[in-house]
Amino acid sequence: MSGSRKPKSFALKIIISLAALAVMFALAMLLGAKDVSLRELWLILANQGGENDKIAMLREIRYPREVAAVLVGAALAVAGAIMQGLTRNPLADPGLLGLTAGANASLALAIAVLPAMNYVGIMLVCFIGAALGMFLVIGIGSVKKGGMSPFRIVLAGSAVSAFLYAVSDGISLLSKTSKDVTMWTSGGLIGTTWGQVQAMSPVIVVAILVAMTMSKSLTILSLNEEAAVGLGIRKAYVKTVLYIMIILLAGAAVALVGNMAFIGMMIPHIVRALFGTDYRAVIPMSAIWGATFMLMADTLGRTLYAPFETPVVAIMAILGLPFFLFVVRKGVKTL
Repeated sequence: MSGSRKPKSFALKIIISLAALAVMFALAMLLGAKDVSLRELWLILANQGGENDKIAMLREIRYPREVAAVLVGAALAVAGAIMQGLTRNPLADPGLLGLTAGANASLALAIAVLPAMNYVGIMLVCFIGAALGMFLVIGIGSVKKGGMSPFRIVLAGSAVSAFLYAVSDGISLLSKTSKDVTMWTSGGLIGTTWGQVQAMSPVIVVAILVAMTMSKSLTILSLNEEAAVGLGIRKAYVKTVLYIMIILLAGAAVALVGNMAFIGMMIPHIVRALFGTDYRAVIPMSAIWGATFMLMADTLGRTLYAPFETPVVAIMAILGLPFFLFVVRKGVKTL
């Protein structure tokens, strides 16, 4: 009986979470420098009212921006959840393994060498940079006898990230593209287009779906790797696929919003506290609540001092830093 209630309970939680996401998306569309009525929101979502200049403008500016916020929030939260499961480190997020810094450095190089590169090319460059950053951290963390440990990953990630951010700054200064690089990587959704959304959405959706199919194996790996091997799980294969998914998720997010801290660390902790530690629940819930949180941060950034805009990265830092300090103080060990 309890077994039959569990799926129903989880289904109810999914419905409530999706309802919260829908409400937040509606609020994000309604609020801003130009407020939108419910009727106008319906016309925007239904792709009607093309003769209305305000509706046409919001459909091409605010609508893709909020869809991108959903995708980026889901991508960073799921990437953080996977990393915390693989490394068993409560402070893990895409910045921990040097992914954000690597993508940032490769983006600076691409802007300097090929300033006319389109968004698909920029996204591919960010994938390569994210992978390079991760491999550097894993390589450095594995040099000493005994292999990687969460502590070594943190130290290696901090060192590699600092180095790659310095490389990015150096490239942008030498090529006199620092303004362009800063505008791209400052962490925001300003100027998001439907073309960018169409380019990134298949990558993020497929990566999240693949992660969901491997969530059961990730749950066991996050608890005990020896037990996972004993249960017949191909540890190397699962880890390789999941690391590739992290690269795709983080690379796509950085290609659009630049450096975005804390969401990948914070959301999985909240999800585990509310919905349990089984990654079959953690990954989809992280996607939903990461998207909801990103929508909330972007809406705050647009409305606090409208018509002026507060950078989303600043909103994330204000909300995320206290949570980061709380996790450090609490010393969470069970993931």
